[in-house]
Amino acid sequence: MAEKYEGIIPPIVTPFDAEGNIDESRLRREMELCMKAGAHGLSVGGSTGEGPTLRDEELQQMIQIAKEYLTPDQTLVCGIMRTCTRDAVWAGLAAKEAGAEAIMVTPTAYNVLVPNPEGMFDFYSTISKEVQLPIIIYNVIPQNTIYPDLFHRLLNETEYVMGIKQSVGGIQSLYADLMEVGDQGRVYAATDDMIYSCFDLGAKGAISAILSVFPQESVEMWNCAQSGDHKRGLAIQQSLYHKWQCLGGNQFPIRMKYALKCLGRDCGYCRSPITYLPEEEKSAIRAAFAP
Repeated sequence: MAEKYEGIIPPIVTPFDAEGNIDESRLRREMELCMKAGAHGLSVGGSTGEGPTLRDEELQQMIQIAKEYLTPDQTLVCGIMRTCTRDAVWAGLAAKEAGAEAIMVTPTAYNVLVPNPEGMFDFYSTISKEVQLPIIIYNVIPQNTIYPDLFHRLLNETEYVMGIKQSVGGIQSLYADLMEVGDQGRVYAATDDMIYSCFDLGAKGAISAILSVFPQESVEMWNCAQSGDHKRGLAIQQSLYHKWQCLGGNQFPIRMKYALKCLGRDCGYCRSPITYLPEEEKSAIRAAFAP
């Protein structure tokens, strides 16, 4: 079962209709596409899925749908993005009730409510005690970074914290986590444009947006890392590098959905206020994603 939480776990986009409701048919299509490509699990409610905009009952809805596409040896991870410990616990319990097998919990983000490391220890340890599901720290908030020493402490002093998705500081921060904890905890890659290099360094998998845009290529990069085919893995990474450069930054979900549309996978709308993508950005994405 150790491998259950490892490998390629695409964070699925959340397609919305014009009124801001979840478009279930498009959601199902994206889940099916990723699993047919050979993914090892699915993640809902993360940044790619516009997680902060989702209510607990919407997380439950997507978990229940995702479970239809997974076998018992595959992983379902639910993102939890809330501004206080109590609400994160409630969301985690809702995810558990719906059938999530792990939760990916983002540190609190509102700038004047950012706690010190003791506060973040309390945040994660309380969620661990109350929810009792495997926890992946989603290290994505620049002003509230979980540094390697705190990650190490949480691995040692809580029952359920078992990994970290490293999205702050790039590949150097991922390596710092690996050097700090070794094989004690799982370190997941989220440096989209260098995802194979993260695998090559020892990441236990990835929960990263590029997996959802290019699931087949991502699975192949993972397999290359496991088999030692460095030349092929690096070649795939390089073939995707320039495509990814026009997607990151603010308003990321709307850029990603436009890129998917260019690939023939219309994922509908983003939730307001992420509503407008300038024509010059669309043009850059079209050029990067042209056949």
